[in-house]
Amino acid sequence: MKGNQIENEPSVKLFEGERALIITGLIGFLLSAGISIFIIFNDPIIAPEGNMRDAFSFNAAIGMFILSIAAILPLARFGARKRKVVRWLFIFASIYSYTIETLQNFRGINPRFSREGTLVDIVAGMLFGVISLVLVALTIVLMVHFLRMKQPHGRPLLIIGIRYAFLSVLAANSAGIWMILLQDRLTGGAGNLIVLHGVGFHALQTLILPAWLLEKAQVNEKYKKILIHSGSIAWMLMVLLLGIQTALGQSVFELNILPVIALLFFLIWFGTVCAASRFLIKKRREITVTAKVLD
Repeated sequence: MKGNQIENEPSVKLFEGERALIITGLIGFLLSAGISIFIIFNDPIIAPEGNMRDAFSFNAAIGMFILSIAAILPLARFGARKRKVVRWLFIFASIYSYTIETLQNFRGINPRFSREGTLVDIVAGMLFGVISLVLVALTIVLMVHFLRMKQPHGRPLLIIGIRYAFLSVLAANSAGIWMILLQDRLTGGAGNLIVLHGVGFHALQTLILPAWLLEKAQVNEKYKKILIHSGSIAWMLMVLLLGIQTALGQSVFELNILPVIALLFFLIWFGTVCAASRFLIKKRREITVTAKVLD
């Protein structure tokens, strides 16, 4: 009886009830926009350690991440109190991250691993690391929760995409912890952990997008799941290969075997997105044609 009630409930909407998280995410984009204007008229490098390009990309990335969390949090079926705690922890961590990343770079100080700053700057950087661990913990909580969610799901295709996305985010968090331990983003001769970190986090958009498109497409449900699983597994394998390449101390942009295979997996994922888009467009055309005939 309970299962039937859940199935009959209207699907939960993305972003529903998450106005504060949406605003927090948009703040990141506004900051990036302001920094981009600053960079147009000024040197982005501010002595001795500041780099406004880093602040630009960081704020945009956090903004995108928080908007993605705002989109999927309504699907988690948290109780009101737990959802509120998770929401405001994300907001607090994001606001601190925006502030320290932007102000310190403007001051010419590396916000994480300063070698030129005062004791206060070093403490602020250490707190930045703690805040990063809070974000890691929150994403792990969400990952475990979504993996343990039992059927029936109001939006099962999205749940599949979200589960894969959080596994990719786990790899991104591992790269983030790696950077904290190294006190740097570079490893080996040319390995750059920030690339692996960013690619892993973007799964919250790249793996959820095809699931969202396929929800609206008129295709066999089994085929929809095959597309989602295929694209998501290809993305995960790409992240794995990029991680190995980085661990070897080599750039992921080198033309050797691992990045080339990773690129092939990326193309497989991109192919599933194109297929999902094609099915959705086909459905829209059929609806349009039907409407014209009825008129």
